[in-house]
Amino acid sequence: MRKKNKKGGRHMFVWLCIGAFLISFIGSVFFKLKYVSPEMRQYSVNWSEDIGTVQKDFKYGEADANTFDLYLPKDNAKKSYGLVVYLHAGGFTSGDKNDDAKMLEWLCSKGYVAAGINYTLRSDANPDANIYTQSMEIKQSIPSVIEQAKQLGYNIDRMAVSGGSAGGCLALLYAYRDAKDSPVPVKMVFEAVGPSSFYPEDWTNYGLDQNKDTAAAMFSVMSGKTITADMFGTKEYDETMKDVSALLNINQDTIPTVMAYGAYDKLQPYLGSVRLDEALTKNNVTHEYIVCPHSGHGLQNDTAQYAKYMQKVVEYLDTYLK
Repeated sequence: MRKKNKKGGRHMFVWLCIGAFLISFIGSVFFKLKYVSPEMRQYSVNWSEDIGTVQKDFKYGEADANTFDLYLPKDNAKKSYGLVVYLHAGGFTSGDKNDDAKMLEWLCSKGYVAAGINYTLRSDANPDANIYTQSMEIKQSIPSVIEQAKQLGYNIDRMAVSGGSAGGCLALLYAYRDAKDSPVPVKMVFEAVGPSSFYPEDWTNYGLDQNKDTAAAMFSVMSGKTITADMFGTKEYDETMKDVSALLNINQDTIPTVMAYGAYDKLQPYLGSVRLDEALTKNNVTHEYIVCPHSGHGLQNDTAQYAKYMQKVVEYLDTYLK
C-alpha cells in the first residue's frame, strides 16, 4: 500500500511542478513584462551599450544546462566589483536565465557584475534532478563565474545571491548553507516566494498536512532522499532535509536577508515563510520580511509592497555590497 501511495506522490509532484508552478511562473512573468507600474519604473532600465554589455553561455560544468551569462558594467576601470547572482524561477522543472534579463540589466546598471545561471531541470530526460542536485550545480558555478569575470577585467571581491520562486529557494540555500565555501564573501541575499522548508503541516496548499504518505513521497522526489511518513517530527527528518532546507541552516552567522511572500500563495507554503521569519528573528539575523497580503505566488496584487521589497533590496545592496 505504501508503495502505491509513494508512486502516486511522485506523479503528484511532477504534475504540480509542470502544471501549477509553470502556469504561475508564466502568468507572473507575462504580467510583469506587459505592465510596469509607476512605483516600479525605477527598478528597470532601457538597456544599451551606454550601460553595459552581455556575454552569454559560458560553461561551468559538464551538463548541457551548466551555462551562465554575465552582464558587465560599461565602467570597467574599478579596482573591484560586487557580483549579484540571480537564479531563475520555474518550479525546478522549467525556466531559463534569459527570463531574468530585465532584472540582470537593472542590477548591472547599478554598477554590479550580474550573473544569470542555468541549472539542470527535472524532466523525463533528467528524472534524478532535484533541489539538492540543482543547489550543488549552483555551488559549482560560482568559482567559474568569478574567474570568468576576472578574465574579462572585472575583479570580484564580494557578492550577493538572489532569485525568485525555485531560484529563491536555491539562492537561500547557497547563502545559508554554502556561503562559507564561497570564493568571495557573500554579503546578503534577496529572494521572493522561494520555499525554504518542508514540513507537511505548512504545505496545506497541497493538502500534505492531511496525507503524510503523499508528503513523504513528494519530499523524497524534491530532496533526492528517501523520506517516510514516520520520520516527520523527528531530529532524523531535520538532519535528512538539511541539505535542501534553508530554514535548517540558519544560525547567528546567517547573512542579511530581504524576502517577499504572498499571503495567498497556493504554489509554495506561505506558512513556511512565517517559520523562516521567526527563525531569522530568533537568531538575530538582520532581515526584512515583506508580506503581500492580497497576492499569491506572483505578488502582482500588492504593487506598493513589492516596491517596498525592491526599496529594501537597494538599501541592503548599498549597505552590504557597495
